[in-house]
Amino acid sequence: MRVTVSRRAHFNAAHRLYRTDWSDERNQQVFGKCNNHNFHGHNYELVVGVTGEIDPETGYVMDIKDLKDIIEQEVEIPFDHKNLNLDVPDFASLNPTAENIAVVIWNRIRKRIAEDKDIEVVLYETPRNFVTYRGE
Repeated sequence: MRVTVSRRAHFNAAHRLYRTDWSDERNQQVFGKCNNHNFHGHNYELVVGVTGEIDPETGYVMDIKDLKDIIEQEVEIPFDHKNLNLDVPDFASLNPTAENIAVVIWNRIRKRIAEDKDIEVVLYETPRNFVTYRGE
């Protein structure tokens, strides 16, 4: 029997959507106000789900405290109150769109979770705009 356990977290971060290989005009055309030269911020909400078999000894898919610690170490500490473009090496050459942020988070968490478990990352950039990534 496969069950999913989930942990919700949040972080606040600034970013600017732009491509260095595009002109200012094209960046403005494609990214609009998200291309603000002075950056802009979001209060991101994150839900990480881990799916796997229930361990018959513990009754856990995984210890939720371990998941909490992984999210704190891999996401909250490196991303919270940071400028993603300037302060987070993962985005040195990667446009920090919600889609790319979700994939980066998934990759950071994946390396800390047993391979027999599936992972899903749901990242809310706003209460109405969110992305989901399952490593596919």
